[in-house]
Amino acid sequence: MNKGDSMRAVISVVGKDRPGILAFVSGYCAERNINIVDVTQKVLQDLFTMIMIADFPLDAGHFQETADDLEERGIEQGLKIHVMHEDIFNAMHTI
Repeated sequence: MNKGDSMRAVISVVGKDRPGILAFVSGYCAERNINIVDVTQKVLQDLFTMIMIADFPLDAGHFQETADDLEERGIEQGLKIHVMHEDIFNAMHTI
């Protein structure tokens, strides 16, 4: 996938640690042809945290609809998932 064919986003995931969280999020992405470029995760006591950088294909539907769907499915899994376009993320962290 070329960078011009995709939109880069930051996906954050927080929830009570349990098996299968990474599999849930990565499986969702794989089903929608979303390429995970980088991922870091940490368990702090019993709290699971993860940040992903992902390329969303432009032809896979609307970015915001996919982001909203992932966030809603996260709620069903007991997770707080937030998806933010990389440009918005960068603008928020620029002085």
